[in-house]
Amino acid sequence: MTSQAPTTAISHSDAHRIFVRGADLVEELIGHLSFTEMFYFELTGRRPTPGQTALLDAVMVTLMEHGLTPSAIATRLIYHSAPENLQGAVAAGLLGVGSTFIGTMEGCAALLEEILSAPEGMAGRARAVAQRHREARQLVHGFGHPFHKPDDPRSARLLGLAEQHGLAGSHVQALRTLANAVDEIYGRHLTINATGASAALLGEIGLPQPILRGVAVTSRAAGLVGHILEERERPAARHIWHLVETGIPYEE
Repeated sequence: MTSQAPTTAISHSDAHRIFVRGADLVEELIGHLSFTEMFYFELTGRRPTPGQTALLDAVMVTLMEHGLTPSAIATRLIYHSAPENLQGAVAAGLLGVGSTFIGTMEGCAALLEEILSAPEGMAGRARAVAQRHREARQLVHGFGHPFHKPDDPRSARLLGLAEQHGLAGSHVQALRTLANAVDEIYGRHLTINATGASAALLGEIGLPQPILRGVAVTSRAAGLVGHILEERERPAARHIWHLVETGIPYEE
């Protein structure tokens, strides 16, 4: 059996020109597309509409900064340890994009896809999803927040932007249907959080569920660079290190 040689549809170049997704980088892209538009074009091969650009941009702005969470702390500590290796410090922080912080967006997107493809309809599958998580004593990805109660203000803003741009379609409907089911099954109100709203918006603009965490990684990388700059100007890593040393005593 012979395997077909791999190919790429993303980029190629010669001595004089560089092409990305079939477009001339110098003549058609530089100075013509914003970073957000270029990111969408890189992922999909399609130039985004103004509404698609606005929603992707809003999600990336939302996810960029979350304060001194573990990812930012890791970045600051690694930068303090190896200041010559900025990219290593950013990479250390990006390893913290996971199921507790930021990364739940792709988990929520998977649930929305399940609800949208259910033969019994959205409402029935949404209740089944909520019941399944309740019985497993798990929170549903995209719902709940330790501080923003009763509702996450970021979610309202994101979903409002989808409405404003005429892009609140099936994914937003699935999210709202799931929200109603979650409140019913859990017996209390659990807010749609920022990652839940982001999952719906990215679904509406056609980004595939398996790579949605990459949107968070891209946005978060910029936020971590901001933490490195502040670490240079207002150092905190040594103080964090000292707090750990003094706050966690040795005990046999």
